[in-house]
Amino acid sequence: MDSTAAVHDIEADPTEPADVGSSFPLFREAPSSVEFGKLRKRLLRQVRQAIDDFAMLRPGARWLVALSGGKDSYGLLAALLDLKWRGLLPVDLLACNLDQGQPGFPKDVLPGFLAGLGVPHRIEFQDTYSIVTDKIPQGATYCSLCSRLRRGHLYRVAREEGCSALVLGHHREDILETFLLNLLHGGRLAAMPPKLINDEGDLFVLRPLAYVAEADLARFASLMRFPIIPCDLCGSQDGLQRNAMKAMLDDIERRMPGRKDTMIRALAHARPSHLLDRTLFDFSALSLPG
Repeated sequence: MDSTAAVHDIEADPTEPADVGSSFPLFREAPSSVEFGKLRKRLLRQVRQAIDDFAMLRPGARWLVALSGGKDSYGLLAALLDLKWRGLLPVDLLACNLDQGQPGFPKDVLPGFLAGLGVPHRIEFQDTYSIVTDKIPQGATYCSLCSRLRRGHLYRVAREEGCSALVLGHHREDILETFLLNLLHGGRLAAMPPKLINDEGDLFVLRPLAYVAEADLARFASLMRFPIIPCDLCGSQDGLQRNAMKAMLDDIERRMPGRKDTMIRALAHARPSHLLDRTLFDFSALSLPG
């Protein structure tokens, strides 16, 4: 790293005027408090750690960053822009919002937000809302079909824009909730991988927020005063299994603080010989000496 980039390393105090000044529009109106400085620094450190741990970075690549208008995707975009401004993320970023045709969706919010920051972006309209509400009975869970349709369109946009990766805003709790859903309802040990290749084999799917706590993203979005757009499709449905997993994790964390971080570490330290999967470990090859 050259001397210029080193000035903007995340070890520097992100509340210093040189860091939050007019040269970086996203943080021009950011709080100058110590609390915000620590939160911003922690977010950057965790995102950078995930990018390093899972070999996400390919200098010169072009990333399509999915932006829904929720707290998680705003936090993702902010962290990536922050790292790029510091010279620590040598990739091109293109923000993309998929307008799914939900009634009352505020179409002007994201284009205005992104244009005001000078962030390259694409707004894609596809009426997946009508498809989902037509195919899924009222009261049933929309999330699965909605997610598949949305992901397919984002893959297409990524290809059209010459991107090698689709970057998503799934955080620590999303990964743990998926793990519990698979464990308790799917009968398998699986979560959301921070990095994977899509089924077609032509795009990476990256989740740089893998280590970031949802509560930190919520606090960051509040302090930054991001124009949050709620999801009125699945967000209005009660009784989702994922909500039950979220409540279970929150209860565990209240009873035993720090367990969420411990669980994330556990997902990175699997011991096949101490599980029951015969495809991962050859139990028949075990033998006693002599």
